Amino acid sequence: MPSLFPLIVVLIAGVGLAAQPPTNAALARTSGSVVLATLVSFLIGSAILFAVWLAFDRTPPAALRGAPPWAWLGGLYGAAFVTAVAFAAPRLGLATTVTVAIATQVGVALLLDHVGGLGLKTDPVTLPKLVGVALMLAGVVIIRRG
Repeated sequence: MPSLFPLIVVLIAGVGLAAQPPTNAALARTSGSVVLATLVSFLIGSAILFAVWLAFDRTPPAALRGAPPWAWLGGLYGAAFVTAVAFAAPRLGLATTVTVAIATQVGVALLLDHVGGLGLKTDPVTLPKLVGVALMLAGVVIIRRG
């Protein structure tokens, strides 16, 4: 049986992802700027990660020298996501925003797995996986109309 630790880590991260849009939306509402709120979010996150790196990791930055060009885009994706959900959550509602984001992530994840994109191993799309995505999309509609 695989370790439960990775699952617990992801469950905790999921709590944070659900709390992040309204948290950043509050900063955006207070400041009047979604971009400033995202910047503050990333600055605080970067400071925490820097402290953790200093305390526990210390992998030399030179280790990144061989990374493929697309591997440097994670920060762009993160900034775009955090900005988008901070903007959307107060307008669509948190449940709709998170459900749409998750359904999109799963759909793209299936595609990337299927083609082995971004360094992943190939894992073909199957009918049960497509049914799962369809059920998630139906969930988006049900939650939105709720």
